[in-house]
Amino acid sequence: MKALTFCVGFFEKGVRDVSERQTNLSSPLHTASPRSPFFLLKAFTFFLYGSIVIFTSFFQLYLQDRGMSKLEIGALMAVGPFVSLIANPFWGYFSDRMENTRRTLILMLTGTLLLAQLVFRANSYVTIYLIMLAFFFFQSPMFAQSNTMILGYIDGTARKFGAFRLWGSLGWALTAAAAGFAIDRTGTTPGVAWIFTGLLGFTLLIAFVLPPLRRAADTPVVAPGGFGKVLGNPTFATFLLLGVLVSVPNAMNSTFMTLYITDLGGSRELVGWSVFAASILEAGVFLVFDRFFRRNLNFMMICLTAVSLLFALRWYLMSVVTDPVHIIYIQMMHSVTYAGYFYVGTQMTSMFVPNAYRGTGQALYTLSWSGVSGVIAGVFGGWIFDNFGAPLMYQSGTALAVVGAVGFAAMGYSLHRGGYRAQAAAGRE
Repeated sequence: MKALTFCVGFFEKGVRDVSERQTNLSSPLHTASPRSPFFLLKAFTFFLYGSIVIFTSFFQLYLQDRGMSKLEIGALMAVGPFVSLIANPFWGYFSDRMENTRRTLILMLTGTLLLAQLVFRANSYVTIYLIMLAFFFFQSPMFAQSNTMILGYIDGTARKFGAFRLWGSLGWALTAAAAGFAIDRTGTTPGVAWIFTGLLGFTLLIAFVLPPLRRAADTPVVAPGGFGKVLGNPTFATFLLLGVLVSVPNAMNSTFMTLYITDLGGSRELVGWSVFAASILEAGVFLVFDRFFRRNLNFMMICLTAVSLLFALRWYLMSVVTDPVHIIYIQMMHSVTYAGYFYVGTQMTSMFVPNAYRGTGQALYTLSWSGVSGVIAGVFGGWIFDNFGAPLMYQSGTALAVVGAVGFAAMGYSLHRGGYRAQAAAGRE
């Protein structure tokens, strides 16, 4: 029993840490260095997001050019969300023990950079698959850790997290557009490997020259039992289940959209512009939500229902598109659908979960829309794409989003009729 209790405590400690790095942006856990790191911090965020977009948007094309099928690519990319279920809690716990997020990120960046070289030199599917298991272990938690590092540097200052996260969105969008242009002319081999290695290496260099950052030692301890306690809340469990239905099609699009564009005759440059269109307006949508969002349960359920219906419309349009250029315009809906779902879902999670377990609840929410959904999307979406084509894959996504929208509407009606008071329920625990 003691061993089991330790394991549960270890996992929940890490899970809570993941959430605090991603969503609890008002409660930083670090103490900033006397030297101003803000310019370097913005550059680090820009190049980190820029390097990762090369992997998430163009690596599938590299694998396809190596001769892999859609199902093989989907199964390989599904490894990432699966490994993240273990890697995120581990690195969160490791960072806590090491008490230095910057050094933790340097270790993760180094491991990712070295393993990427092995991936690009592997000659068989099995070899790539095995190396990717280790690659995702180092790569998948990097955004969470970078968020924590930013919070540490701005702690005690007038700086806002959003001002730094904006540079991540810019890095993602601008790098995708520029890389699409370059890879269209160099080919995925050696273009993807060269650009990814260069950008990630420069990110690692910036991490080395950032001023030291030591973590404060007063992090609250996560008590064993919180993980099961959060999932034991039927309202929150239903919310997570409906969220998976809505998130699976989004994960399928993230994995296979680039392959769909090339199947329709689009170029690598068009892939870059499609990713650019999806992310360039994202920061603005978050700012709009910050200004006009109302923290009211009925309003939030209406928002989730509306966003789910917009997801359904987006996937339907993707299923009937015939010109790859049109995908650029459809991708612009991502700024509203993804940003809306992430923002509202994060706020609702904090209302459904007791105060003592909100970190664990936020991490479960994150893992549901990225981890669980990513695994299902990679295998299920890859099988449909490989056997029946992308239009049917997106039609299935439309159906899942509609079911999710109906579920959220029914859930909202039930909570409204029952007089559910989220804040009171959360505070009782």
